[in-house]
Amino acid sequence: MTVVRWAPSPTGRIHLGNARPALLNWFYARRHGGTYILRMDDTDHARSTREFADGIERDLAWLGITPDLLVRQSDRTALHDAARTRLIAAGRLYPCYETEEELDRKRARARLLNKPPIYDRSALSLTAEDRARLEAEGRKPHWRFRLDGRPVHFEDLIKGPQTVNTASMSDPVLVREDGSYLYTLPSVVDDIDLGITHVIRGEDHVSNTGTQIEIFEALGGAVPTFGHHNLLTDAEGQGFSKRLGSQSISDFRDQGYEPMAIAIMASLTGTSLPIETYETLDEIANRLDFSMVSHGAARFDPAELDSLNARVLHALPYEGAAARLSAMGLEGEAMWLLLRDNLRKFADIAEWAKLVTGPIEPVMADEDRDFLALAKAMLPPEPWDETTWSQWTDALKSATGRKGKALFLPLRLALTGRHDGPELKSLLPLVGRKACLDRLP
Repeated sequence: MTVVRWAPSPTGRIHLGNARPALLNWFYARRHGGTYILRMDDTDHARSTREFADGIERDLAWLGITPDLLVRQSDRTALHDAARTRLIAAGRLYPCYETEEELDRKRARARLLNKPPIYDRSALSLTAEDRARLEAEGRKPHWRFRLDGRPVHFEDLIKGPQTVNTASMSDPVLVREDGSYLYTLPSVVDDIDLGITHVIRGEDHVSNTGTQIEIFEALGGAVPTFGHHNLLTDAEGQGFSKRLGSQSISDFRDQGYEPMAIAIMASLTGTSLPIETYETLDEIANRLDFSMVSHGAARFDPAELDSLNARVLHALPYEGAAARLSAMGLEGEAMWLLLRDNLRKFADIAEWAKLVTGPIEPVMADEDRDFLALAKAMLPPEPWDETTWSQWTDALKSATGRKGKALFLPLRLALTGRHDGPELKSLLPLVGRKACLDRLP
């Protein structure tokens, strides 16, 4: 059974870069008939809020993701505490008393000696008396995980065979001085407890994977399969960041973008699957294989999003638009099918619908008034269909000798007030004869 998780920290609003792993995990679960867990990594009590967590759930739902299970790390502290105790008892988690300033000096000294600036493990040589003395001075320990210091091999779903040598890394701090946990330990503990089989995340976590595999093994847990995808960057090649205030998913929603357009751009940029319209996320899941994910950066193009958003609307069936149209006081499948090809944002339909419902501001040049008065007199009787426009304009051409732009543009401007828009042969039956008579001089 495939079990994946997406584990955001509710410390801000999620952006396109966050949506990428959320969607890729969803696609993998759907493709393999698996379970999708939304795990709120909310152990950062100072910055995590319920408001941000609720916002993440809303954003996922808007994108079309419905988790099978929601868990919060803050509810699972007993499991994390038990794992900490086991690692201490096994000698894999050890207390350290250096201040940040002391650690900075050690790193600077190592660089001067052309040595890697990794932790020297001096705390391992502390005796019980040394620790008691340091604590009597008011120092509180942080706790480091003692790495094996070996090449850790794993087969990456996306990148293929990988090796991380933990001998070149500092023993990571898993528990802060105040007893709170950093990301790593709760993540591994929860992955074991929840039966996570696949961890799919950004390639910036590759080096973390060696450490985490050692923690999985130290706790006797099954090591999941890892997959590290390329990162999504903005148009300037910079990574998206909550800290830097990157445009959030809720910002895109408020600006009127379609959730499918955002989902496609967030997930398929930087893959060989085309950036084109798809009816559902399941269609993408069935087509996207991780072999299609590029090993290079995936650069987001706002202009491509605008183009895609329009194409998504142009392909949207009436059934998918009806409720939103009704909320705007608009009805009618024929009107939607006629006008949707002119939309860039869904809200544009309110202005375009005026071509059918009115009111419009007719535009007419003085030299066209006599021609338009004749056109009004020659307006065919109802019923109207898509042949009415050609019957009317053929008759006007014969009567006036006008043709091409001189024939068609004055009629378009008088009937719609615009140079652009849908074909008048399709628009005319929806407008109706009475409204056309009212718009012509």
